[in-house]
Amino acid sequence: MSGKLYGLGLGPGDPELITLKAHRILTSTPVIAYPAPDTGPSFARQIVASYLDASQLEVPIVVPMRVERFPAQEIYDAAASELSRHLDAGSNVAVLCEGDPFFYGSFMYLFSRLSGRYETEVVPGVSSIMAGASAFGRPLAARNDVLSVVPGPLEDVMLMARIEAADAVAIIKVGRHFARIRALIDRLGLTDRAAYVERVSLAEERVIPLGDVPEDTAPYFSMILIYKGAEAYAFGADKTETA
Repeated sequence: MSGKLYGLGLGPGDPELITLKAHRILTSTPVIAYPAPDTGPSFARQIVASYLDASQLEVPIVVPMRVERFPAQEIYDAAASELSRHLDAGSNVAVLCEGDPFFYGSFMYLFSRLSGRYETEVVPGVSSIMAGASAFGRPLAARNDVLSVVPGPLEDVMLMARIEAADAVAIIKVGRHFARIRALIDRLGLTDRAAYVERVSLAEERVIPLGDVPEDTAPYFSMILIYKGAEAYAFGADKTETA
């Protein structure tokens, strides 16, 4: 009988933000796979390091972290083939996913290759966007507000159109695009409504108004949250006004 495949959402980085279900599966599954850069440790593994047991077999999926394109299809083909061997042998396999598996998560590439052949369960995780709003202490959106999640690498024209069309915006994958994105937000007159969130839930977390960020660079794990909707409480007004 084949093993079962799990995609485990681990949240933004704080080990305590892992769900009880993810923890139960993580600690009872014999084979643990996770994405890993070609240099340095795996962030996904670091999140759960204290929960792992020496008896578990670990399978790093090495994914190059670089700007230029790499043969992603071949990498996920090879990873799916390796995980298939464990599943065919009857072992359950848990693939670790930063954040949520189906929210810009690499697990979806393994899911598309394996879920048709093996029983598969996806365990959702806390999104860094939700964690960022909690850390900043301001709601993302309310009532009929439209929230857009926008990747930072988009070209300026598309990025501007997405921001203008929404009541609230979460700009992710900011990283090396930070200076360009901040300048665009300033041109739109939204700097005073934007928050900068860096390494949310980790010891190095930084959460400040965008206008107070002194530098023009940002790490990979950073985002910008904008609220321009009509809910007054989002800017610190009396919360009873919009109840």
